[in-house]
Amino acid sequence: MAMHPGEIGAEFPRNDFRPQVKVLMAIETNYETIVGLEIHVQLQTESKLFCSCSTEFGAPPNTQTCLVCAGLPGALPVLNRKALQLAIKAGLALNCDIERQTKWDRKHYFYPDLPKGYQISQFDQPICSGGYLELVDAQGQTTGDRVRLERAHLEEDAGKSLHDESSAGGHTRIDLNRAGTPLLEIVTKPDLRSATQAKNFLNELKLILTYIDVSDCNMQQGNLRVDANVNLWIDRDSGIATPIVEVKNLNSFRAVERAINFEAERQLKLFQMNGQTKEMAAKQTRGWDDVHQETVLQREKEESADYRYFPDPDLVGIETSVEMIAMIQDGIGTLPSQLRRELIDSYELSIYDADVLVRQGSGMIAFFRQCVEQVGNAGLVSNWIQQEVLRYLNTQDTTIESYPINATELSGLLNEINAKRIDGGRAKEVLNLMVTDNLDVATARQRLGIVDVDANEIDQLCQKLIAEYPLVAADVRSGNIKALGSLIGKARQCNPNANPGLVRQTLMKLLS
Repeated sequence: MAMHPGEIGAEFPRNDFRPQVKVLMAIETNYETIVGLEIHVQLQTESKLFCSCSTEFGAPPNTQTCLVCAGLPGALPVLNRKALQLAIKAGLALNCDIERQTKWDRKHYFYPDLPKGYQISQFDQPICSGGYLELVDAQGQTTGDRVRLERAHLEEDAGKSLHDESSAGGHTRIDLNRAGTPLLEIVTKPDLRSATQAKNFLNELKLILTYIDVSDCNMQQGNLRVDANVNLWIDRDSGIATPIVEVKNLNSFRAVERAINFEAERQLKLFQMNGQTKEMAAKQTRGWDDVHQETVLQREKEESADYRYFPDPDLVGIETSVEMIAMIQDGIGTLPSQLRRELIDSYELSIYDADVLVRQGSGMIAFFRQCVEQVGNAGLVSNWIQQEVLRYLNTQDTTIESYPINATELSGLLNEINAKRIDGGRAKEVLNLMVTDNLDVATARQRLGIVDVDANEIDQLCQKLIAEYPLVAADVRSGNIKALGSLIGKARQCNPNANPGLVRQTLMKLLS
């Protein structure tokens, strides 16, 4: 349908839109943003959904294909049992109902990287139905909002079109390595009310799926892809709403957030320009332009009838036993929301600290627990992991499994701090040397010349400082506790191995 500027959903030149947004948003309009998400998650299997071809990322184009991938006549699909089990596992973790009977359908559409001319998917009998996810904000606090799920179903991925615009006229090549890769499409109900809620939902969903080993959710490799359906209720009571727009090409959670905000502003602007008298446009599919930070029209949005679904005659239906579902349920383990509560209740961590640790994955939780068992001070362990260990992991872009020292070695250093044999500043020097040179605590201390200073030496040092700096001592006695910092600094100059905490404690005792 052709559209003209002034109609809801019409395109405007880039230069005409952005300068007007802030002015138009200032107009008093009572509206509510409505967001639903469609998330495609690649399941963590070694082979594809209906054949034995590898799903390994990064292979040369068209080297992981077969007759089934290419859709050649006579090639018959065979279901990957593990993909089915992973879909059920995800559904159980997301509180879905697992359907005992399900089937496969053909979803027809033409695209060069879909050689069969249809995608094997699930239409009216998905493997998982219903379900919900409790929202958690950026600080790890449960918000009380529950996002309902419409369904989660299995389907195969299409291939990939490689567009080369370097030559005159450009050309497109087709890589079928991804064709047939198992996907779980998770569809939410339109329960999200902001871009921030959508981002929080995706963060928690990704965390759950990685914890239960359903997917690595690597967005850089295309293993988690998001489409956002956005529209506005201008006046819910009178039923006035903008048409739903599906935004594609969202390759990061930040892009999801920005695209939803942009699309809400764009739809509001168009409504404010046209009022309620104009006929609403058809639903649209728009792409996200990350360079210009805007959505661009791709096509009018298809309805289910456009895909001409019908049962796939090459695949039999699936009947899932109660025993199989129970077995998968037993293998899920502790979910992130339960882990947060456990860290807060059992280790007395703050909500924020518990969330930071949980978001690092199950390996980090195991590392933390091993350290606490040997150190006994959960707060100290948590602080050092968050400050020193995570700094290294982020700088090196690695995981706790690849950290150069193990939990026992870090615990040895933290026990030195607990026993006041070393202060925090020197301990950081020791840890850096342990990490870079793969040393134990004792060897690292020896190389840095750090030796124990007993209480008698500290006492003698403090008495000497009080005698040498009587004015500072008098200032402390008069109530100026901050003046202690000067004496502690002098103590460190005299003996770099003197523990500042012990020096402070001794000075306070002598000066009182």
